[in-house]
Amino acid sequence: MRTLIKAAVALAAAATLTTGCASQKGWAAPQPTPTPVGTLGPGFVDPSASPSPEATITPSPGSWDEVHPPKGYRVVLLTSGDDAPTRALVGAVQEWAEAEDAELRTVTAPAHDPIPSITKALGMNADLIVSAGNDLIDPLAIVTANHLSQQFLVVGAEVAEPTANVTAVDWSGASFRGEGLGMSSTYDAASFTAERCADAIRAGAAAVLNKLTGIVIWVR
Repeated sequence: MRTLIKAAVALAAAATLTTGCASQKGWAAPQPTPTPVGTLGPGFVDPSASPSPEATITPSPGSWDEVHPPKGYRVVLLTSGDDAPTRALVGAVQEWAEAEDAELRTVTAPAHDPIPSITKALGMNADLIVSAGNDLIDPLAIVTANHLSQQFLVVGAEVAEPTANVTAVDWSGASFRGEGLGMSSTYDAASFTAERCADAIRAGAAAVLNKLTGIVIWVR
């Protein structure tokens, strides 16, 4: 299975070169690195020491509330699965994007063959790709390392060995890391509440906007 994914990734990388220009017709050419509106509150992270790569931080609840994306922030929601946790995450991302006036586009990936959909998302010239759904974790673990200039945010799960462009938000009950890998907490579908999912997208986006990437954010 892993060999097949690697082969598909090679094809996906080549396809990105040809699809990128077409995607520009929908969204404008690359824009400068987005600057956050507002600042992180006390307790989000130790201001005297940036978290190390792959570190897990536990921000104070609400310490992300005053951080917002700039106008025109382009987000692709990459999703797979129709289970209740995934639907809750998708709903939270959509509500966040509407509230923040972000430009949101959605790419739905079939579980049996997600690579073409990931490639499509990569070619859309987004400021941020948000992943929702456990079926995407294994493919993303390989694909993201080949596209270091694209920022990814995984909500409700995590990539086991993230590169600097992959940030994740977990909580007790949500920490899937891929097939065959252990979780830092017992999976609990009931933990994907509307409030928890809303905190996840807001905390994660705040971290990415402040260049605190390649880490896991644990929300309480």
